[in-house]
Amino acid sequence: MKAILELDDIQHILLTRTPALTGSYQFVSFADGASGRGWLAEILPTVRSAATVGTGADDRRWVTLAFTWHGLKKLGVDEASLSSFPEAFRQGMAARAEVLGDTGASSPRHWVDGTAGPDLHAIAILFARDTAERQRCESEHNALLERYPGVRLLSSLQLDAIPPFDHAHDHFGYRDRLSQPVIEGTEDIPYAGCGGPLKPGEFILGYPDESGRPYPMPRPSILSRNGTYMAYRRLEEHVGRFRDFLAEHGDTEYEQELIAAKLMGRWRSGAPLTLASDKDDPELGADLNRCNNFNYKDDDPHGYKVPLGAHMRRMNPRDTAVNMNRRRMIRRGATYGPWLPPGTPDDGRERGIAAFVLCASLVRQFEFAQNVWINDKSFHELGNERDPIIGNQDGTLEFKIPKRPIRKKITGLPAFTTVRGGAYFFLPGLAALQYLATLGEWAEPARPATEGARA
Repeated sequence: MKAILELDDIQHILLTRTPALTGSYQFVSFADGASGRGWLAEILPTVRSAATVGTGADDRRWVTLAFTWHGLKKLGVDEASLSSFPEAFRQGMAARAEVLGDTGASSPRHWVDGTAGPDLHAIAILFARDTAERQRCESEHNALLERYPGVRLLSSLQLDAIPPFDHAHDHFGYRDRLSQPVIEGTEDIPYAGCGGPLKPGEFILGYPDESGRPYPMPRPSILSRNGTYMAYRRLEEHVGRFRDFLAEHGDTEYEQELIAAKLMGRWRSGAPLTLASDKDDPELGADLNRCNNFNYKDDDPHGYKVPLGAHMRRMNPRDTAVNMNRRRMIRRGATYGPWLPPGTPDDGRERGIAAFVLCASLVRQFEFAQNVWINDKSFHELGNERDPIIGNQDGTLEFKIPKRPIRKKITGLPAFTTVRGGAYFFLPGLAALQYLATLGEWAEPARPATEGARA
C-alpha cells in the first residue's frame, strides 16, 4: 500500500529543492531553555512545509530549523525522551570522528565554526532567491537575537552559487544534483537508471521503510513523527591543489580533463564515463533522464570506463552492492567561498561545499557511506585507496585507473578536500517545532498501535 505523506507537517528541505542562489547557515547556542523556546516561537512562522513550497510566485526565502541532542536537552526535552534517541545522535558527529574518518587535518579539533562542541544547539538554514533577500533575512535574525540575549550566534556561513549559473556545480567544476532518490508518496518521477521510488521510512520517521516497518522513533511521537536526522558537512575544496594535480598528470587539456573524469566517474559536464568513455558529451550530462541510465555489473565490471575507486562508483555502487535501497540518502546544500576562475592562481581563501545528508538512520546510511564507501581502503578489494575526491587522504594512498595493457597507478594522492565543520541534527516536523516551543502544553496524540519501535 502506498504511503500517504503528511506534507503539511514535513519541513520542506526533506522533499523539495528550492531555486535559491544564495543562503546562510546560522549556528545557534541557548544559554537557557526559556530563551531557546522564545527564539524558536518567533522564528517558527517563517518555516515552510513541503506542502507550501512552490505554491506562490513570490517565494523568495526558505527557512529550515534543526537541533542537536544538546539543543533538545537545553530546550527542556525530558530525560526519558532524550535517551530514546539513537546513540550516534546523542554522541554527536565530533565524537564519531574515528568512525567517519575525520582524522588528521579533518579532525574536529581543527574545525573552524564551533560545530564540534556541546554549545551548538540549533541551526537556522536559510536559502534565498537573491542576495538582497538573504541580507534582509539575516538582518531580521540579528534583530531576533537581540531580543533574546540568552541566544547567541556561534558562527554563520554565507552560501553563494558560483558561475556559470545555468547549472549547479562545485568549485572543482563538476556538475551537481544529478541523482537523488525519489520517495514514494511524492509526485516525483525517478530518472531512468535511478531505481524506483523508495519507502518514505528510509528518510522520514513514522512511515514504513524498505523492511516494511517503521524505523524506531524517539519518544514522544509528537516530537519525532515526520522528522529525520541530518548530518552536516563543511568540506573545503582545495581548488589550486586540484588543478596542480591535473597539470602534473596530464600534458594536454584533454588528458587533464580525462584524469578529472576518472577521479569522479563523470566528465565535469556530468556525462558519465559509462556512456561517454572517450569524449565528453555535455548534452548527455545535462539530460537527467539519460546521464544516470547505466549500471556496472555488466556494463563496466572491471572499471575500464569508471575506475573501481572513483567517487561516483563509491557513493552509489548501483548493482555491484547489496541492500542499496537501505543505503540511499538525500543531500541538500550549496557552495560557499569565492569563485576561483580558471587560470587564476590560488588566493588562499577558503571555498567549498556545505551540505546536509538526510536519512532515517545515521549509522546505516550516513556512517556506513563514510566508513565503507568513502574511507575503506579495501573497497572493491582495491587495497590502498580511499575516495579520491572526499576521502581522507594522507599522502600515502593510491588511485588506480584500469587500462589495457597496463593500468595507470597514481601514488601519493593529495587531499583535495578537508572537513572544516560538522554536526548531527534532528530535523523535526512542524508540529514538533510547535511542541518544542511550548513544551508541556501539548498532549500526546493517539497513534495506531502499529507505529513506534519495532519488536
